[in-house]
Amino acid sequence: MNKSFITNLLAGACVVAGYFFDQSIVLSVGLFALSGAFTNLLAIHMLFEKVPFLYGSGVIALKFESFKVAIRDLILTEFFSEQKINNLLNKAQPNIDFTPIISNVDLNPAFDNLLEVIEQSQFGSMLGMFGGTAAIEPMREKFIEKMQLSLSEISQTDNFKALVNQTLSQGNSAQSLHVTVLKLVDERLDELTPKMVKEIIQTMI
Repeated sequence: MNKSFITNLLAGACVVAGYFFDQSIVLSVGLFALSGAFTNLLAIHMLFEKVPFLYGSGVIALKFESFKVAIRDLILTEFFSEQKINNLLNKAQPNIDFTPIISNVDLNPAFDNLLEVIEQSQFGSMLGMFGGTAAIEPMREKFIEKMQLSLSEISQTDNFKALVNQTLSQGNSAQSLHVTVLKLVDERLDELTPKMVKEIIQTMI
């Protein structure tokens, strides 16, 4: 339910109660509240609607393009300037835990490639004397376990984290994010109409 309606309803109740029960203070409170509500509605109407012979009425509708430019400048200057976005990126360095990802990665192809390298090396013929790559196959599970452990340890080093942060920052530079925000703001403002702004203000009060 609209807050203004509830407020006006309570004010009206105060007027009625104050009048019938001869309570001047309650009556005055109700009248002041209703007069304030009426003044607000009148002011909003005059801002957005042209009233004949009333200078300055309908100023929002008449100057709406300038109004949108002012909103755009406010948003981009005070909230989403390139400098502010850059500061935010510098402060919000991501701390990604790669361990769950590494534990779910299939490292069997890595072991298969290792076998292929051994077969093609000078040790391949020597290995054939001991049953070929089948002799190394029992090492697969241990190899994968050790590889996952090593990758997890590497992912926790400061150098690796710094490299990840640097890569992410390059991919989401302040300039590119600023351009994206600028595009979103412009698209939204293009959809904005005086009627929508009027409804927003009416909802606020």
